[in-house]
Amino acid sequence: MKTLPAAPAFSLRRRLVLGLALAVSVFWLAAMAGAGLIIRHEINEVFDSALQEVVQRILPLAYSDILAREADDTVEQRLPDAGKHDEYITYVVRDAAGQVLLRSHDAQASQFPATLPLGFSSRNGERFYTESAVSGTIIVSAMERSGHRTSTLRKAVLAMTWPLLLLLPGIMAATYWLVVRSVRPVAALGAAIASRGEGNLAPVDPTGLPAEVMPVGGAVNTLLDRLRRALAAERSFTANAAHELRTPVAGALAQTQRLIAELGDAPSRTRAGEIEAALRRLVRLTEKLLQLAKAEGGALRSDETQDLRPVLRFVLADIPDAGRIETTLTDQPVLSTVDIDVFAIALRNLVENALKYSPPASPVRVWLDATGELRVANHGAVLAQEDFSHLCQRFERGTSLEEGAGLGLAIVTAIAKGAGGTLVMTSPVPGEADGVEMRLLLPPG
Repeated sequence: MKTLPAAPAFSLRRRLVLGLALAVSVFWLAAMAGAGLIIRHEINEVFDSALQEVVQRILPLAYSDILAREADDTVEQRLPDAGKHDEYITYVVRDAAGQVLLRSHDAQASQFPATLPLGFSSRNGERFYTESAVSGTIIVSAMERSGHRTSTLRKAVLAMTWPLLLLLPGIMAATYWLVVRSVRPVAALGAAIASRGEGNLAPVDPTGLPAEVMPVGGAVNTLLDRLRRALAAERSFTANAAHELRTPVAGALAQTQRLIAELGDAPSRTRAGEIEAALRRLVRLTEKLLQLAKAEGGALRSDETQDLRPVLRFVLADIPDAGRIETTLTDQPVLSTVDIDVFAIALRNLVENALKYSPPASPVRVWLDATGELRVANHGAVLAQEDFSHLCQRFERGTSLEEGAGLGLAIVTAIAKGAGGTLVMTSPVPGEADGVEMRLLLPPG
């Protein structure tokens, strides 16, 4: 079956921060666009009203000024400059023949077409308003300069844009802070789930989880409970089966040994000896199964720290062929929270493996330092890392002709994993041309 490539992981925090910042920006810009349309409409109304008001104020004044002139005085008058200022609205006053009678100081007659209609009109981007009086003999036109309204609208929109540009970093920072605080319980849940393993199947604490994630915590705890019960049933079966086998096997072995002592003919004694050897293998297998059940159980750590050196001396003294073992111990106490029975099982399996797979009469060296690191080294064939991973599985044996169940390294691996330690293989032994060195690093006290 073809395995599909895993989808790349994404950051929930980054997605939320960028998404919220983008959403705020889009809605802000949309609001600015709507406000710009409203402002443009209002600017048009206000500026049109200003044009109309200028004309309506100038018209009576121009009429009074023209009446006060001499009858033959048709000279154009121009209002004096009242000071330097921007004049956005200019005006001219004409008679019916188009003669300019009066104009503002900044007005250019050429900018005012002679045929402007009454009311509002637009030409070449400029806005005009025209009114007449005295039966059309006086015409007043006011003009707003081109681009004035657009400039005003642009300034208004920019005035609304600057707050967004200034506030956006703050919005993103506040959003990031809020998102980080919001997903912190999710990250804690992920860390709690990651810490669960074969030696730790305790329920995760759902306290503080958001309502949306609370079902995930409950589902994880349900799954852990099912897994815990399944593993407990498997270990219980293994332990019970091994325990129940121990007594009848021991009885059968004793009866076989007695039978060997009573038999006189060689053929019968040989067959009885084969039965005894098979029963001894069954005894060893039963013992290994009990050790494996304990290694895969949950009680691998003790509440109190204990010195591992006396345990090491006791276990090594009880191993057959102990004369080949060279021990190096630190003078300081080696304190650890690992259960001493569990440490004894791991040590015995490592040393028995080293004795089994090393040449006869070659030494097996054992070190235990103050950090809790146990090292067991032996001479023999060089072992590849792939072979080591293979031998750490159940019922996998090496190339030795010695009898065995293939459970030794599987037991030590389970102990290292369940107790929070590590098991590392180095081959050849550092500084040697051959051999294997096993390093078991246990958690300190």
